Amino acid sequence: MNVLNDSYVSIKDIKTGQKNLNVIFIVLEIGRVTKTKDGHEVRSCKVADKTGSITVSVWDEIGSLIQPGDIIRLTRGYASMWKGCLTLYSGRGGELQKIGEFCMVYSEVPNFSEPNPDFANQPPKANPNKAVHMDQSNNSPPNTVTMVGQMDEDL
Repeated sequence: MNVLNDSYVSIKDIKTGQKNLNVIFIVLEIGRVTKTKDGHEVRSCKVADKTGSITVSVWDEIGSLIQPGDIIRLTRGYASMWKGCLTLYSGRGGELQKIGEFCMVYSEVPNFSEPNPDFANQPPKANPNKAVHMDQSNNSPPNTVTMVGQMDEDL
């Protein structure tokens, strides 16, 4: 996959019903594991990019491999409503790939997975972005993306 030639969607632009979404995000939180009637494990993960945050539903083994701080590239994902909340899924043809760790500019607000039917009609709020830098030894200026860790590591 050539990162430069693929188009990536910002979290703020994700709408229910969209398919074949390519998104890059940082994992903020991993939810508790729930089991389906069929024995599958499902985790809801809070993820973010610089435009906001959203919930990603991750199934089975892939979910056990994802950790907070992972930077993930989702390809061929789709968006749907789950219990009134916008949720992102990898789907059958989708792929989640770890491309980095810890350092990515992101904003937790607005949270596009909060149940709010009027949210889509509101203009985006001007909120400062948060920058996560686990290694502060490099004197990088604020709001600088610093990639740390191994790249293109499959989950």
